[in-house]
Amino acid sequence: MENNLNMDSAEQLPSPTPASSESAAESDAATGATADAGNPAALTSRTDLSALSRHADAIRGELSKVIVGQRDLAELLLTALLADGHVLLEGVPGVAKTLTAKLLARTLSVPFSRLQFTPDLMPSDVLGTSVFRPQKGEFEFRPGPIFASVVLIDEINRAPAKTQSALFEVMEERQITQDGVRYPLPAPFVVLATQNPIEQEGTYRLPEAQLDRFLFKLSVGYPTMEEEVQILQGHHAGFGGTPLEAVQPVVSADDLRELREQVRRQHVEPKLLEYIARLVGQTRAHKGLYLGASPRASLALLNGAKALAALRGRDFITPEDIQYLAPVVLRHRIQLTPEREMEGGTPDDVVKQILQQIEVPR
Repeated sequence: MENNLNMDSAEQLPSPTPASSESAAESDAATGATADAGNPAALTSRTDLSALSRHADAIRGELSKVIVGQRDLAELLLTALLADGHVLLEGVPGVAKTLTAKLLARTLSVPFSRLQFTPDLMPSDVLGTSVFRPQKGEFEFRPGPIFASVVLIDEINRAPAKTQSALFEVMEERQITQDGVRYPLPAPFVVLATQNPIEQEGTYRLPEAQLDRFLFKLSVGYPTMEEEVQILQGHHAGFGGTPLEAVQPVVSADDLRELREQVRRQHVEPKLLEYIARLVGQTRAHKGLYLGASPRASLALLNGAKALAALRGRDFITPEDIQYLAPVVLRHRIQLTPEREMEGGTPDDVVKQILQQIEVPR
């Protein structure tokens, strides 16, 4: 038994109050568009998020059968899933990175595959290869394990650059090109990758272009004392091992497609778009960084904030959504100067400083 994803259910929104008379309804119809445009809270009645909340709660319920704690991790994984983004999970061995990813995949009725990256792994081991068929007198492409909807890549930093580069087209364009032929990947397509930040022997640093393709980089920490006691109690009571069979699929590919479309329609005020641009732009001017974030980071922050707002029961985003996601979106996309590293600084420290410098729109 590992870490439990027992999370609070999504915030419930107040029901809209009906008009008291026909004249009031006509008045609202005449002025509603103008009023709602300046008041995001009024938009809560425009989009029914009950289906999204129901599916999110179902996933949480399945994960909580096995995992203890890690509530923030679960929320961010669900956010990435709704935002159609890939996730890099970083943490020391034994904190349920791989197990959490496997359990999340089991809650979806979609094909799943797992890849263990090693130094001798070749691109064809990931993407597939062309096999000659004597009966037909031609080559036939045999798809590799990357052709699944949820792909778990364990210890992604153990493969060399040649293999890592094979993931560039896969992660960004959701396709591969083999012998001049384009092969699209199934939809939905999500990569969940893990890596150990401590062990450096036999590992390779991920290229910046590949890191930039991950929506989030999530740090998986140790459980609290109370959570670890729960883990021990579960094992002592005979609930040992990893009973993946206890977790059942609760969301289909069609369900996920509809939920993502609902997230894409979230309301975003122009001043929040400017706020995102200013935050990301500041990383390119910060004296403690020699590499700032690209426009892809701005898009990741926008899409992530939309999904997070939907999970929290709103069809509009707020500055708090952006601030909450800024560290996980930016930490792997920026590089500290050598001087800042020698001072003991971290990317999260710089992101926090930037958030304090940029004026928050109200």
